[in-house]
Amino acid sequence: MKLSRGGERERGDILLIVAVIILAVLGVVFIYSASNYSASATYGDAFYFVKKQAIGIAIGIAVMIFMCFFDYRKLAKFTIPVSIASFVLLVLVFIPGIGVENYGAKRWVGVGSVTLQPSEISKFALILFAASYFSAHPDRSKTFLGILPVLLFGLATCLLIILEPNMSITVCVATLMMTMLFAAGMRIKHAVLMLIPAIGAGVLLILMEPYRLSRLTAFLNPWSNPKGEGYQLLQSLYALGSGGWFGVGLFNSRQKYAFLPFAESDFILSVIGEEIGFIGLLMFFALIGFIVYRGMRAASRAKDLFGFLLALGITMIFGIQAVINALVVTGSIPPTGLPLPLVSSGNTAIIIFMAEMGVIFNISKNGALTF
Repeated sequence: MKLSRGGERERGDILLIVAVIILAVLGVVFIYSASNYSASATYGDAFYFVKKQAIGIAIGIAVMIFMCFFDYRKLAKFTIPVSIASFVLLVLVFIPGIGVENYGAKRWVGVGSVTLQPSEISKFALILFAASYFSAHPDRSKTFLGILPVLLFGLATCLLIILEPNMSITVCVATLMMTMLFAAGMRIKHAVLMLIPAIGAGVLLILMEPYRLSRLTAFLNPWSNPKGEGYQLLQSLYALGSGGWFGVGLFNSRQKYAFLPFAESDFILSVIGEEIGFIGLLMFFALIGFIVYRGMRAASRAKDLFGFLLALGITMIFGIQAVINALVVTGSIPPTGLPLPLVSSGNTAIIIFMAEMGVIFNISKNGALTF
């Protein structure tokens, strides 16, 4: 049954928004803890990364509020412009003077001090394209020709991202693509047909780049090269091991003192685990799990296929990134750079994720609740 005017259907999922803001605020606290030493040494300002993140959160909240009240069904009209913009931005990272290179990777476009990471936008573009495409004609998911446009969209996105190179986001986009296809109703036989070449492509990508093979070797035995490829993983494990059950205390991390690379971004979870311990991490991931649950709940109660696929895709990419990040910092899978959603330092990611959470809120507001 639908709730009457003034009920939860009109209010939307307030708990989701509260949880998102709490997680983002916790992220700022841990970014300060993880970065104050390196920021002070490098930029002369212990709050350098905190200030940048605060700007991102402020913009993110503003966009999230807008999306909370912007009818999600109107997003379908922007599918083509967003898709084109996504690919244009992904190409621009390779243009000298526009693309910004760091640590041998071209993953950003920028003007002056303002930078943007197109791969973050491309994930939402894929979700929007798949949701709009399948909701227009749901039966498209039943044939291989029907799923081909989404498959080509996803593969083209993956190709441009892997050329940056960015293996981790490529894996996320590929996983997201398969998730959207399954959610739309893709047949198992079509999935199997895609899985075999996908595995082959993954092996080929690892063999093509020596640094990827080195990372795989370091994952299997980080002590084989403790000062090279195995260094970051070992420092992460030292941090988590030092945290024990209850942690060394907030702001008391030792690994952040120039031992752990990217402590404020890709490996911030290591610092969090060191400071709040295993019990604290359980509570931390309970909050992340709660956001995933509310997103899935909104998807399941969406009143149309477009809303269902949008909410599911956004929720899944949030959950996928959180899981992969956790697996990386614990040494469960080979090391790869991937931010922890709403927590790691990075303005593009946090703005996009907060905007997407606003979309989920709007879906929940317009969805039908049953008892």
